[in-house]
Amino acid sequence: MTPSWLPALTTGDRAALARAITAVENETADAQAVLAAIQPHLGRARVIGVTGSPGAGKSTLVSALVGRYRQRGRTVGVVAVDPSSPLSGGALLGDRVRMSDHAGDPGVFVRSLASRGHVGGLSRTTARVVDVMDAAGREIIIVETVGAGQSEVEIAGLAQTRLVVLAPGMGDDIQAVKAGILEIADILVVNKADQPMAQATAAQLSDMVAMTGAEWSPPVRITSAVNGTGVAELVEAIDAHGDWLTAHPRGLDPQARTRHLLAGLAGQRLTDALRDSRNETWEALLTRVARGEIDFDSAAREALRIIAQAP
Repeated sequence: MTPSWLPALTTGDRAALARAITAVENETADAQAVLAAIQPHLGRARVIGVTGSPGAGKSTLVSALVGRYRQRGRTVGVVAVDPSSPLSGGALLGDRVRMSDHAGDPGVFVRSLASRGHVGGLSRTTARVVDVMDAAGREIIIVETVGAGQSEVEIAGLAQTRLVVLAPGMGDDIQAVKAGILEIADILVVNKADQPMAQATAAQLSDMVAMTGAEWSPPVRITSAVNGTGVAELVEAIDAHGDWLTAHPRGLDPQARTRHLLAGLAGQRLTDALRDSRNETWEALLTRVARGEIDFDSAAREALRIIAQAP
């Protein structure tokens, strides 16, 4: 049954948007109706991912970006993935506190999601929440990850432009970039420009970028999110990357995001079935693995067949 409030979602109604996000985040009975209704309305938003190590000032930078886009008259949605509470499992809501400057602006909608132990910096429902905001007409959607360093690569499958935010210095931040996060960066941001190592860190990152030989060379921008220094230049760099994507469609896989989401959902369905089910079929498979009668690779293929046959 279609919820009575659902038609208002695509008109941008904030109450409908909030209810739709709650439905897909908590996977309630209304979730499937919401996901089916929004399909014809997807693909209009510009999705920007903001990731990087903890303490780099991502949330403050996101707030500054929101302010800049609002000055341009663009409607903005923010999906901020927070660490889960070890007691309740809910989000700690730190990002919404730091973005309180936009609380009274109807053109800004901020939603915090609990990671709930999901690895990769996002929550399992982040992509669906982004789709709901897209269908509701949010022109710019900014996704901020938990901030777990080099494990944040899942944002690569969701955002069109990925910002990797780093604090000045030669410590773990730079090591995280060397370990692989550079591979998903479209723009590198050295935040906290007032700190003494900011210029040196930016220079080191520029040298690293020069050695990659990639078709798109990630620019390095220095910002101070607290006072707004460099934020306008960062938005210009985001625009430039968007223009580059438009001019280089050959390098884009139009099905990449769909493929990523489908793989994630299929994997999650299998995980849920193995974790929660106690039926004879699963128990028999697990027993065969425990006894060494079947190897893990074969057991995984068998598990996929069981899932395919499930109602």
